[in-house]
Amino acid sequence: MACSASAPPGRAAAAALLLLASIVCCCRSAPPGALVTHLPGFDGAQLPSKHYAGYVTVNETVGSRLYYYLVESERDPARDPVVLWLNGGPGCSSLDGFVYEHGPFNFESGGSAGSLPNLHLNPYSWSKVSSVIYLDSPSGVGLSYSKNVSYYETGDLKTASDSHTFLLKWFQLYPEFLKNPFYIAGESYAGVYIPTLANEVVKGIHKGDNPVINFKGYMVGNGVCDSAFDGNALVPFAHGMGLISDDIYKQANTACQGNYWNYSDSGECTEAVSKVDTVISGLNIYDILEPCYHGTNTKEVNSQNNRMPQSFKDLGVTSRPLPVRTRMIGRAWPLRAPVRDGRVPSWQELAAGTGSSVMCMSDEVATTWLNNDSVRSAIHAEPVSSIGPWILCTDKLIYHHDAGSMIIHHKNLTSQGYRALIYSGDHDMCVPYTGSLAWTTSLGYGVIDSWRAWFVNEQVSGYTQGYENGLTFATIKGSGHTVPEYKPQEAFAFYSRWLAGSKL
Repeated sequence: MACSASAPPGRAAAAALLLLASIVCCCRSAPPGALVTHLPGFDGAQLPSKHYAGYVTVNETVGSRLYYYLVESERDPARDPVVLWLNGGPGCSSLDGFVYEHGPFNFESGGSAGSLPNLHLNPYSWSKVSSVIYLDSPSGVGLSYSKNVSYYETGDLKTASDSHTFLLKWFQLYPEFLKNPFYIAGESYAGVYIPTLANEVVKGIHKGDNPVINFKGYMVGNGVCDSAFDGNALVPFAHGMGLISDDIYKQANTACQGNYWNYSDSGECTEAVSKVDTVISGLNIYDILEPCYHGTNTKEVNSQNNRMPQSFKDLGVTSRPLPVRTRMIGRAWPLRAPVRDGRVPSWQELAAGTGSSVMCMSDEVATTWLNNDSVRSAIHAEPVSSIGPWILCTDKLIYHHDAGSMIIHHKNLTSQGYRALIYSGDHDMCVPYTGSLAWTTSLGYGVIDSWRAWFVNEQVSGYTQGYENGLTFATIKGSGHTVPEYKPQEAFAFYSRWLAGSKL
């Protein structure tokens, strides 16, 4: 009977509080030292939400470590979706998205070479409605690295496998997010990263991998998908935009029979396509509305040259309050160079091969900030002296496109009930919306929300069409290749609506 005695009320209450505190501590189990307490350049009293950063080792043998930066939702991190963001390349850092697209800050140039930028709160940050993980992948990109540089020879399948390993380990470090809806998002070559990673996640769920990821869907912006659809998109786009005449279009269509990228003859089709290329060669491929510098001496095109023509300085004008960079060749796939099976050339090789006069440059704000010792320390990244400088798009990788067409993955994922948003800036000539619209249509799903305008502040912001199996296609009016950079308010609108399950 002695064992049946009750604890005094006060002691019982204290024990209950202790138990509750231990539960809370277990639920908030970020790894020690991962919390970001301040960011150089931001003078606010505190960050708009909790930020965490660090490394996850995905291959112990070669010491491959992937860098992540987590921005918790500013609204309700316990319930809001968690979104993994991937920039493309292959070889471009996802911190591009953090600095220039939809991160919690607008970066303002410090005003002089080498000075740290000033960080201002971004009213259209995607962390307003979700927690966002910015992941540098594969190893060798951005702040991610491997102790054995042979690991920098990689490809689609290895990248997907390593990113899946990252997610499993990351959710072990942050188990409080396991119940949150999880999505994968990105742009450009992430049109390959995303479906292949999603496929790995779904396979892992089916075979019982732990922890179980609460995967709900994905979104792809101006993404690479399929050689034929991507390669054949340019000519119809150029004609529809009024960039080539009816006669030029008809000549190309007749001579090439709709196959503009993989033709084998050296006669009429070659001549017709060359004529298209000549006519549009003076345009900025990332946004045909933007100016483009056409200098012949590439030595004068560098970030240290104060005599740079104003037309080049004006590149990259966006609706952001602080448009701080120019457009560049190394952020998206060059004109009429669809991704093919096999080794993918580096951006430096592609720039040389295409003879482009718009060089990969002028990401000075991000480069200055991310290569500053105090910033590296604050964001828990290895110092420059250890892993080298951060650059937007690396040439370290020997990268192989070995996953083929993404259409089979899109079909497989959506048919299993995973939601997908395929969105396109409608003035991007690099990965034109015509190709994305064509391949989404090719899936053969019934239309449940017919083609219509979608609006922000009672203004047409683009057009959308909804299909069976949770597939949505959308254009963003007047936007170039990196939609959140060009149209931040509209991007936030479709992002938040889609995550909430609402119609655009």
